[in-house]
Amino acid sequence: MKLTASEFTEWPNKAITLLGMSGIGKTTLANKLPKSKWFHYSGDYRIGTKYLEEPILDNIKERAMEVVFLKELLKTDSIYISSNITVDNLAPISTFLGKIGSPSKGGLTPKEFLRRQKLHKNAEIEAMKDVPGFIEKSERIYGYDHFINDAGGSICELIDTDAMEALIQNTMIVYIEEDQEVKNTLIERAKSYPKPLYYNKDFLMRNLEIYENEIKESPESMDPDEFVRWIFPKLLEYRKEKYKSIANQHGYTIQASETINVNSESDFLGLILNSIKSQ
Repeated sequence: MKLTASEFTEWPNKAITLLGMSGIGKTTLANKLPKSKWFHYSGDYRIGTKYLEEPILDNIKERAMEVVFLKELLKTDSIYISSNITVDNLAPISTFLGKIGSPSKGGLTPKEFLRRQKLHKNAEIEAMKDVPGFIEKSERIYGYDHFINDAGGSICELIDTDAMEALIQNTMIVYIEEDQEVKNTLIERAKSYPKPLYYNKDFLMRNLEIYENEIKESPESMDPDEFVRWIFPKLLEYRKEKYKSIANQHGYTIQASETINVNSESDFLGLILNSIKSQ
């Protein structure tokens, strides 16, 4: 959604989608907005509690069944397992998504990894298609003035889908762009804490082949954490072009370094207004 500066200022019920890499500060920024006025829609929370709820629990139960003490308790319904996903704690989603690599080192085989990747993409499509309905419900049922869509870092892979069209038509897309300093911070964080990520399949397979040739190991035997550390900087560059394309055509761009100074709703809206005026 593109608006003039005056249209944005006068927009009575603002609906904004935050776009950017995982760890860039989308959730932090959303949490700075007044909770009495802004409905905070977390795409990842919706994925984990609605569309991947059963696969996540199945994964946990499968691991629990490997423990003799828990096995009989589960089989006799003496205990039950549930996940405790919150907007600020999405660990069950990450553990389900997993990392490609040697199972003996905590990794997943290529076949299983790709299966989970596909499930995640389908779940993200559905979660983003839900956005228009939640915009309407947040105002009608709960009386919120505005809506913030705290989307996952991989929504740039939804170009040319109904999900992306729903976001373009119903929200203003705001891309949080990293400068070199922020980029370096994200890379260092990935080195220290390599976490599961979603990858475009073509991007993944292309880089997996390069990595195999470099380390002379197959995906079934490679260290999953080392692969994440190796591929993350490449993923940053790959996604950045997609983010910029979406923002240039359908939205606006603000700088991650500027969001650090946002302490109020007016600060946040001011950043977007400046971006609109600069185009």
